Amino acid sequence: MASTPTPVIAVVGAGFSGVMTALHLLRHGAAVRVILLERNAPVGLGAAYATHNPSHRLNVRAGNMSAWPDRPEDFVAWMRGLGLDVGPGDFATRGDYGRYLQSLISTIVEGPEGAGRLVIAPDAVVGLEPGGDGWRLTTAMGRPILADVVVLALGNPPPCRPSGVDEALAASPTYVADPWRWDPASLPPGPVLLLGTGLTMVDLAMSLEDTAPGRSIIALSRRGLIPREHEGEPPTRPPSPPASDIPPLDAAAWLRRTAAEHGWRTAIDALRPAAQDLWRGWSVVHKQAFLRHARPFWDVHRHRLSPEVAARVAALRRSGRLKVAAGKIVRLAEAEDGRVEGAWRPRGETASQPFSVSAVINATGPTGDVTRTDDPLVLDLIRRGLARPDPLRLGLDVDANNRLLDVSGVAARTLFAVGPVTRGAWWEINAVPDIRGQAAQVAQAALNSTRRG
Repeated sequence: MASTPTPVIAVVGAGFSGVMTALHLLRHGAAVRVILLERNAPVGLGAAYATHNPSHRLNVRAGNMSAWPDRPEDFVAWMRGLGLDVGPGDFATRGDYGRYLQSLISTIVEGPEGAGRLVIAPDAVVGLEPGGDGWRLTTAMGRPILADVVVLALGNPPPCRPSGVDEALAASPTYVADPWRWDPASLPPGPVLLLGTGLTMVDLAMSLEDTAPGRSIIALSRRGLIPREHEGEPPTRPPSPPASDIPPLDAAAWLRRTAAEHGWRTAIDALRPAAQDLWRGWSVVHKQAFLRHARPFWDVHRHRLSPEVAARVAALRRSGRLKVAAGKIVRLAEAEDGRVEGAWRPRGETASQPFSVSAVINATGPTGDVTRTDDPLVLDLIRRGLARPDPLRLGLDVDANNRLLDVSGVAARTLFAVGPVTRGAWWEINAVPDIRGQAAQVAQAALNSTRRG
């Protein structure tokens, strides 16, 4: 009797989402082969952890950064095993966390769980179509890959070009389009304008200050809000989260009451366990209202800075080297001398103010509209009708089991998504504590889908 071929599962993307999905597949699926595809080197870091700057720190305490849902002390134990004095309440560097993820890959690949069963392919996937009983992936290098199951772990998309940045400026070396892949030393001397005031802006400000101390930095966003600071240890017994079926206004009222009694940090942290269920229970109209009115405030309170980073940001602002402003760009253009000349209008005012900087960096964060992506794979999936944007266009539409929905709303049995590309369905799916559980669930669902008969 002929043996049954070993099922092949292709994981597209090797940031945290993809790496952990692949490792769960190897850990629990003894009879599958995994192909991990990643267009950017090095594999296993993604945009978040491919940094060597010690100023770039995690914004989650080390005690909650284990990659394994069933091994909560794993990251802290790994750090201490290297002789690094990082406890559960500390904030490790993102570079150290990237090395931790790569150590997990090495441990699995070199051990009995992954020996001969993991193939790492440094290539981009640009197309996907049904083929036989599975899928045919087309890569940028032109080689076809056949897989029984595909998991899309595409990570955070790069930011869209902000309003006011025209084609000429976008093509200029004075404009940095991708804030996660650039060289701070390549910028000319002089003040820099950062478009955006969130976590991406903070990373950029740290990099600019480390490279050229004393450089003037201007950060501009519509509301001028910046991330708040972590403070003290979280309570050992946080208040219970609200019921998961309450509408947005009731959730906001619960948040205000709990913040008044326990402090806003504790209130936000207590809401987190219910956040995904709340989001899924809201109507599209409710979700749109949240995104339009409450999202900026949620983001700066929910995604906080480590005390070390917050102290540096505060010092930069006190010295005047970092100025944070609320307003809107009116005009931007590259001048003949290579500088960028423009004007901005402060929030609530009608008159604009001129400015001149040596460079502009897009710090607006991941794009919030999947239809504006330039990812050839996502565009190909939508064009073929194999996937559709979610109703809010935050990512691709998935069902409760993270299976992609096609243009008719039918779930593909063997096509899954994990991580930020599913944020339209789950909203809170950017941080390690959220993604690690989803990666384990997707891996199990993918393994189940390979079992025929």
